[in-house]
Amino acid sequence: MDKFDYMQRYGYEQLIYFYDKSSGLKGITCIHDTTLGPALGGTRIWNYQNEEEATLDALRLARGMTYKNAAAGLNLGGGKTVLIGDADTCKSEAYFRALGRYVQSLNGRYITAEDVNTNTKDMEYIGMETDYVVGLEGQSGNPSPITALGAFHGIRAAVKYQYGSDDISKYSFAVMGAGQTGYYLINYLLEAKAKKIYFSEINPRHIERMHREHPEVEFVKPEAVFGLNVDVFSPCALGAILNDNSIPQIKAKVVAGTANNALADEDKHGRMIKDAGILYAPDFVINAGGVINVYNELIGYNRENVIKQVEKIYDRLLEIFTIADKENVSTQKAATIYAEKRINIMRSVQSNFIPR
Repeated sequence: MDKFDYMQRYGYEQLIYFYDKSSGLKGITCIHDTTLGPALGGTRIWNYQNEEEATLDALRLARGMTYKNAAAGLNLGGGKTVLIGDADTCKSEAYFRALGRYVQSLNGRYITAEDVNTNTKDMEYIGMETDYVVGLEGQSGNPSPITALGAFHGIRAAVKYQYGSDDISKYSFAVMGAGQTGYYLINYLLEAKAKKIYFSEINPRHIERMHREHPEVEFVKPEAVFGLNVDVFSPCALGAILNDNSIPQIKAKVVAGTANNALADEDKHGRMIKDAGILYAPDFVINAGGVINVYNELIGYNRENVIKQVEKIYDRLLEIFTIADKENVSTQKAATIYAEKRINIMRSVQSNFIPR
């Protein structure tokens, strides 16, 4: 890929590669836009097939965080860090402390948090070397339950808009991914007495956990999950799973989950899913609970306030669905318009220098 052309096309600010010989750390931090404030986005570890794949993931995720933070009403820009390696073997104190030093070198332009294959213990090591990390134990902690709670409220909004009622007990669900956010989402759905829940997962430990804790939740193989005859399909794993091959298989009339960048191509597949008569809850709006949770560490953490802010995802999605219908655009496009409007307004507000 031509990285500079891609960055120019989508308005990126920085793409930083780093490597630490002593710990084996190698990764990429991407800062997309800092109009609203410092870039915040988690650190994920993935065994990418090559550097190009890792770079594209960092770019897509960072841009998604800009829109997520803007749409959620947070004074944050968007960024992301991806680390290249096997999470089962590469982790160590030295590994994460080296990362903390690279984060610190950005002097507050970027704040990190946990993401796929990282956790609060890892954040503690990072925090030994930098002031710019959130999601720590004793403060906001693991964001996954709050991300899932936001998605739960987002699903309620989506079924209300599509089917006329937000009573979860009326609907059946297929949840793709049951490791972190998907696991917690399933628990919320069970508490709300969902009619039926299926799940797919590739990690044997997560499959066994679900069988042990909730035998009533039925396992299906990942390749079969798209075609299940359910009301709601909830992607809660990695991105780009809504594509040319998967969308025609989907029988659900609502797609709403926690996965980032679920649409392989925002424009093409956003239109494709709309044309199929499926209501899609844009990922960066419905899964904003986690970033709302960690943002509150920066302003003074209060869990009751966090829960109230996360509940607003319900109304925010209803507004975006209405915009999409009124403008005859995909819900993804409507959500982008919604987020960019706030960014542009604040860019104008902040155009004059006021010392503080």
